[in-house]
Amino acid sequence: MSFLRELWSFMRIRKKFWLMPIVIMMLVFGGLVILTQGSAVAPFIYTIF
Repeated sequence: MSFLRELWSFMRIRKKFWLMPIVIMMLVFGGLVILTQGSAVAPFIYTIF
């Protein structure tokens, strides 16, 4: 949790708000990979990349 607080503080102080969509997309794709690991949907996810 402290990492997220520190990241938010960095973006707020240095005005790097353009990083937020990148971070969100990385979290979404990471969650997608974790959730589909070992499932029948996995081969369809790999075609996206």
